[in-house]
Amino acid sequence: MVPSRTRRQRNDADEAIIRALFTEHGRAMLGYATSLTNDRSAAEDVVQEALVRAWRNPDALVNGKGSVRGWLLTVVRNIVIDRSRARQSRPAEVRESPAHEPVEPDHADRVTQRLELMGALERLPAHHRDVLECVYVLGHTVNETAEKLGVPPGTVKSRAHHALRTLRESTFRKEVQSNEG
Repeated sequence: MVPSRTRRQRNDADEAIIRALFTEHGRAMLGYATSLTNDRSAAEDVVQEALVRAWRNPDALVNGKGSVRGWLLTVVRNIVIDRSRARQSRPAEVRESPAHEPVEPDHADRVTQRLELMGALERLPAHHRDVLECVYVLGHTVNETAEKLGVPPGTVKSRAHHALRTLRESTFRKEVQSNEG
């Protein structure tokens, strides 16, 4: 069993070596990793992983087979290659799509509303129904409708107002009746 003081001294020495490596080679490692990844954040992760590998393999730093910087840059390149291969070996991630709404909303509601509207229109006096048809169905202006029906523009406005109010009231009455029943 190693005394805690010796272990602490070793950890302090390891930390000093890693700091020295980063101080001396960190800028070159980061520049190289950034040029390989085109992503500063990913490059920082690569440099950090390379320094962890250096800490785990201190013998590689002093084996005399080449420069420390060369070894570190090779580790950086290998990490980038490994990450690229790992991404390629997995199928491409696909974003989860939101629940799809039907291409066309349920047409039954629309049919029911049209039937109710047609019934309500049939209950209107003919002169009110004619104004609504000209203005809302055919898209005529108030003046065009007045000319077509042979009445003053004020009468067209008044009839449209009363017809719409009658339709709203009948729709409201139907809603109240359906909620009560």
